[in-house]
Amino acid sequence: MRIDLHAHSTASDGTDTPEQLMAAAAAAGLDVIAITDHDSTRGWDEAACGLPAGLTVVRGTELSCAHHGESVDGAPGRRTSLHMLAYLFDPTAQAFIDERIRLREDRRRRGREIVDRMIADGLPITWERVSELAGDGAVGRPHMARVLVEQGVVTSVNEAFDKYLRDSSRYFVDKADTDVFAAIALTLAAGGVPVFAHPFARRRGRVVSEAVIADLAAAGLAGIEVDHPDHVPEDRDALRAIAANLGLIATGSSDYHGTNKTTPLAAELTAPDQYERLLGAATSPTRPLVGAASA
Repeated sequence: MRIDLHAHSTASDGTDTPEQLMAAAAAAGLDVIAITDHDSTRGWDEAACGLPAGLTVVRGTELSCAHHGESVDGAPGRRTSLHMLAYLFDPTAQAFIDERIRLREDRRRRGREIVDRMIADGLPITWERVSELAGDGAVGRPHMARVLVEQGVVTSVNEAFDKYLRDSSRYFVDKADTDVFAAIALTLAAGGVPVFAHPFARRRGRVVSEAVIADLAAAGLAGIEVDHPDHVPEDRDALRAIAANLGLIATGSSDYHGTNKTTPLAAELTAPDQYERLLGAATSPTRPLVGAASA
């Protein structure tokens, strides 16, 4: 059984529509695919409508979060950005809806400020084009990167991030995040399953320590993403040991974004027994959907 539990569509910063994402998952030989757009469930309905026969879709989201306190280097009082995957939660839970709306609105505010800074420096980018690419989905830096590619400023999304959009860039703007403990509480209250996304993705910036992961587990964290393209082998081994020590679900996934990233679907996979644990941890009415064969 081939299971990929982290993928994005045009409902956030992927380039495949939700229906195209489902077709791509089937073409990649996946049995299970999770749609986890940033701060949004807008792709859920289209993914369900375009579900190929036999393919299972797990519905979720990826929340932008922050931890305030110790970081991996032991410095006190520091803010560390991280992402939380929430699976199989009730999409009608109002407190969770309100938080996702807040995050999406701030993503738009932040995106506009980044674009304005680029325009001030003479870069050929417009907010209108970024908004067009984002559509009704959450605005993200990959949308700006794609405009820079279109305008010939760079040759790839990766180059756009390296030169203009990385966290250390002059154009970087902070965004609103959910306190990570609040994100866990919101997910659990909605009957969902919280899983820490790419916890040791050091190339993205500062990461939290094992002690922090233990604190998150004590607060109800159900799992950690172990096998991820941004994790080196040594960190995967460490995370697998942490998951075993804390009784956490150990997932694996591609973090697929279509052409916005070079990583293909099914690049990393979740073991079937860990997937069954994730299903068993959900308490909401939201369950995976399976594509039916044509009559």
